[in-house]
Amino acid sequence: MQEASGEGMDDAVSMIQKFTPKISVRTKTFIAQESQLKCSKEERLRKLYELMDRKSAVPQRPKTEAKNFSSWKLLSALCSCLVVVSLVRTCLSNVGRHQVGLVVPKFRVRETTKEPTPMQTHEGLYSDSSPGSRLSPAQRHRSESPTRPAKQETKATKPKGYSIQACQRSGRSQTPSHDSFYPPHRVRLPPAPQPRPSYHTSGFRSAHPGVLPALGTGNCGREPWSGSHGCPVVLRAVGHGCGPAGPMLQRALCLDPSSGLLKVRDRSFQLRQNLYLVGFGKAVLGMAAAAEELLGQHLVQGVISVPKGIRAAMEHAGKQEMLLKPHSRVQVFEGAEDNLPDRDALRAAVAIRQLAEGLTADDLLLVLISGGGSALLPAPIPPVTLEEKQTLTKLLAARGANIQELNTIRKALSQLKGGGLAQAAYPAQVVSLILSDVVGDPVEVIASGPTVASVHSVQDCLHILNHYGLRAALPRSVKTVLAQSDSDPHGPHSCGHVLNVIIGSNALALAEAQRQAEALGYRAVVLSAAIQGDVKSVARFYGLLTRVAGAHLTLPVTGASVEEEAQLWELAAELQLPDLQLKEALEAVAGAGGPVCLLAGGEPTVQLQGSGKGGRNQELALRVGAELGQQPLGPLEVLFLSGGTDGQDGPTEAAGAWVVPELTSQAATEGLDVAAFLSRNDSHTFFRCFRGGAHLLHTGLTGTNVMDAHLLFLRPR
Repeated sequence: MQEASGEGMDDAVSMIQKFTPKISVRTKTFIAQESQLKCSKEERLRKLYELMDRKSAVPQRPKTEAKNFSSWKLLSALCSCLVVVSLVRTCLSNVGRHQVGLVVPKFRVRETTKEPTPMQTHEGLYSDSSPGSRLSPAQRHRSESPTRPAKQETKATKPKGYSIQACQRSGRSQTPSHDSFYPPHRVRLPPAPQPRPSYHTSGFRSAHPGVLPALGTGNCGREPWSGSHGCPVVLRAVGHGCGPAGPMLQRALCLDPSSGLLKVRDRSFQLRQNLYLVGFGKAVLGMAAAAEELLGQHLVQGVISVPKGIRAAMEHAGKQEMLLKPHSRVQVFEGAEDNLPDRDALRAAVAIRQLAEGLTADDLLLVLISGGGSALLPAPIPPVTLEEKQTLTKLLAARGANIQELNTIRKALSQLKGGGLAQAAYPAQVVSLILSDVVGDPVEVIASGPTVASVHSVQDCLHILNHYGLRAALPRSVKTVLAQSDSDPHGPHSCGHVLNVIIGSNALALAEAQRQAEALGYRAVVLSAAIQGDVKSVARFYGLLTRVAGAHLTLPVTGASVEEEAQLWELAAELQLPDLQLKEALEAVAGAGGPVCLLAGGEPTVQLQGSGKGGRNQELALRVGAELGQQPLGPLEVLFLSGGTDGQDGPTEAAGAWVVPELTSQAATEGLDVAAFLSRNDSHTFFRCFRGGAHLLHTGLTGTNVMDAHLLFLRPR
């Protein structure tokens, strides 16, 4: 050990002052004096060993020994403390749920995480690949790239829009858990199935660990379904069966470059610099990009209306194929934030109408339509204002009106819906390529049927308004427009110059999801692509289905399960699900002998009773979780997932959520009352608070929209 120089002792004093700001002036003076002492290396080592061997603390020394307390011993003690802190921190990081860096003054203790195994990413999304390599919430919140460095500094930042008060109202502690300050981590798909060493997780072994926790679980390896395959089943179905929309559009159109002949199904159209394009909907941006690439110089001009922020989202996700080229002939309007009509969408509708009205009999108008088109094409008939029409639509939706009823009212008050766009484009030929987001794919309902003549009368509108108790509260402008429509001498116009083609639907998405589930080892069955009705009844249906299917899968059918099966059939009849394959599904489950995946799609409705925040998928998932927790399910592991194929559930950033039977009891341990959140339709706040948002499904905007997907996974223990 070298002798302490004056400069070295000054550094030592400075460091001691930083770590021990309350050190006495007398001690500081003594340290400075001792810097002049000359001691041999052996003497300094002997004093250091004496300090380490003593049982009593330094402050207990008699004042007469103060001169024997060297500055080097103080520094050695401080360094020893830092070593202990580091060891304790390492232990905590190995056994705790979170790897949180401890903060030591003037020292940055960095947390080290194992570099994740390279995995195939889906649309720029990411997560942990295994329970042992979980990143901290701060890293998840800040990271923008699927590949992260092995070491990162922990820096807690509270996300925009998060409400601690919402958790406090629910009965939680005023100090939320660490996860509560961060949004859930994103989804990343696993690589193609390859042999991997299995590991034990909550009673069963899985050869594909960490897939469903990639949906957002904050405790990888602790959920009974940490080895499930819900994530790829949902996202690959979106990626192949129903989107992106570009490939589906290219399959529907066939262009002969030499002759300029465009074929759509069994119809042919001659192109000679006479093709125009308009579009509106959540999937239209990708559809327009594919159309322009295919049609090239034949396209003269285009106008599309798409959701606000979708171009930035697609660019951020690296989906260049979903974006128009820099010198595109298609003008893009963004609007309808949170899927509600606004002034930006109104400006887009005006531009679309002007383009259509300027066409001649020699022109061809290509119309691209997808879900969300109603909100993106608001053109109320004067004197009705946008605000009046929007208020009426909100009131109907809050009282449980379904999509057909909503669109009936919208069409009656719109210049472009209900065949209005086709009428504006006449005498030009019109070809509409449609992605369906409505049960049964009725073209007159999708986006309120802008290229389909309305079959509804004013009496139909009045019947709907009477049914929901809103006729007496109608604004004078709405009454005026309805009266004018009822007295129109021309009657409903026809759309004989229009060809409407469905190019994507929920049924196609479920078919792809079924193939993906089977490839992952599940016995997969599609129940229905027409799930609709009140979300409470739909949740009850899935709860009964789980118990009945579980009994068929694990035990001989008992008297109790027979009774429940009768209730299930009765409820299915009440919901009036036209294509329900319940009998076939139960027979398939009985003969499966292994993991089962039951798939369904559609759009349940939510009757708003409170002022909470959520969407129909999160509401359905939370209600199903409550149903599953009402009674034991026996030797069966269950997971239910509900997600929107567009990647956005209501006015939230989540696509949906997933639940297990233990949801209610686990939430109670965190001070969360499921029933209280449901009573105020506050499902999103619940899932944000519950385990730090671990059960939320985040996919980002997918560039398509074909309603919702419901997945029920069953696995015998």
